[in-house]
Amino acid sequence: MKRFAIAAGGGMLAGVLLATQVAGPLVAQEAAGGTSVYEQLDLFGDVFERIRNQYVEEVDPAKLIEAAINGMLTSLDPHSGYLPPRAYDEMRTNTRGEFGGLGIEVTQEEGFVKVIAPMDGTPAAKAGIEAGDIITHADGETLLGLTLDQQVELMRGPVGAEIVLTVVRSGTPEPFDVSIIRETIRMTAVRSRKEGDTVVLRITTFSAQTYENLREGIDRAVTEAGGLDKVNGFVIDLRNNPGGVFEQAVLVADAFLEQGEIVSTRSRIPGRGERHDATKGDLTGGKPLVVLINSGSASASEIVAAALQDHHRAIVVGTRSFGKGTVQSVMPLRGDGAIRLTTARYYTPSGRSIQAFGVSPDIIVQQPAPQDPEAAEAAAARIRSEADLRGSLTNDSLTAEEREHLEAEQLKAEETARLRLEDYQLAYAIDILKGYSALGGNGN
Repeated sequence: MKRFAIAAGGGMLAGVLLATQVAGPLVAQEAAGGTSVYEQLDLFGDVFERIRNQYVEEVDPAKLIEAAINGMLTSLDPHSGYLPPRAYDEMRTNTRGEFGGLGIEVTQEEGFVKVIAPMDGTPAAKAGIEAGDIITHADGETLLGLTLDQQVELMRGPVGAEIVLTVVRSGTPEPFDVSIIRETIRMTAVRSRKEGDTVVLRITTFSAQTYENLREGIDRAVTEAGGLDKVNGFVIDLRNNPGGVFEQAVLVADAFLEQGEIVSTRSRIPGRGERHDATKGDLTGGKPLVVLINSGSASASEIVAAALQDHHRAIVVGTRSFGKGTVQSVMPLRGDGAIRLTTARYYTPSGRSIQAFGVSPDIIVQQPAPQDPEAAEAAAARIRSEADLRGSLTNDSLTAEEREHLEAEQLKAEETARLRLEDYQLAYAIDILKGYSALGGNGN
């Protein structure tokens, strides 16, 4: 039987290659138990036949069996479940980095859909869906009482079609509706850009392309900067990144480490655990790193953040991450479906599990509510200096070169001030790297 692994945040998928055979343990458990497993299966068959023959309406036996399988799995934890052929095919498409939908990663909480994170640039993000939102209805139909996969299926639909989600948000007294037009979601796993002397690497998901996108993004940004010696450090932005392919998380962490453990997994079966170690070679040449996380950073994102934190390779800034420390194996079944089964916990290099706890930042920085740009500009206009006073003396002691340098530094400071209004957490991370550079730090 083929097994392949993906790492996941919330309602999406996370995993590791874990091939297990269940026949031996099943027989052992049967011998040890009072009531045999086969007697219990006979009981299931009896109930199945009574439903099929006596239920008030005719039912599809295949749907009954699917529901029973899914019921078994969803009774275990929020991340286990049955994937019918269509959902399984969509899952494989998602891990390739392109799919149709709204662009949100979700889990289930108290029977409703909870948003782990909206993906950058997707319809959900544009419509204002936020991490932590609870979705109670889709097009007026309640999501309560459905499995997570059924809830997700209800929110799916053709590209271009509208859906109205009813949202409950912390701090907002009443539920409200959000209208979203479904689109084809094409994921750009990594976006790179320069902010002054700092390279910002925004990693939105861990798909099959993430590591290659990261390597290309670093090369492009460093070339634009004029060489690695012109870069004071890198910000790895993992905020609202819900996870994805487990192996890609390992590769991304390895991109910034020279040696040591990245992550290990432990299952209930002795000897089935795995350990993933870094290989020599740091794509940034040992430059200082700051990692940004928040409550929307889950699973594969937490693997990267925790590995870099435990090795003291990066300063982690932001708010506590989501706390998904389990791995799921996706196991294909007959009939083109699959099951998603939680098979292990993962542990950071220091041996800690982040399950239900998350990664705690080295420096906690809350993201303040957005400030009105016009009000900020008006406030800035009210600030006066000596040069603004009528009849003030000019500075004639500066050479043209010195004046040009000071004006360039002032421009950089103004850009930082602008960024602080747009994204306070990112501006804080960049300030850390500026301070590190000023002290002569080289990240080694």
